[in-house]
Amino acid sequence: MEVIAIQKSALDGMKNELKALLELTENATQKYTSIFNEEQWLDNQEVCLMMNITKRTLQTYKDKGLLPYSRLNRKNYYKLSDVQALLEVGQPYNTAENGFTDE
Repeated sequence: MEVIAIQKSALDGMKNELKALLELTENATQKYTSIFNEEQWLDNQEVCLMMNITKRTLQTYKDKGLLPYSRLNRKNYYKLSDVQALLEVGQPYNTAENGFTDE
């Protein structure tokens, strides 16, 4: 067994930093929990599977503003209600009105 000795002031400093980190984590969790509890959110893969589209098509929908999304920690999330609304009106690819054509 290895024993490491450190000064009490260093140990107290580490405790304080850990407490601050825990508080930041709890605050962030509380901040985003209410957002995620209000509605079900889907990631890219779930949306692609649900809509039966490719990631590239999903990117096009985002670029054209057809599907709103939120970004959290470099990952995109979509409200289930927004995806369902887009599915109800029909997938908007290959229509002249929104710029999607086979030509």
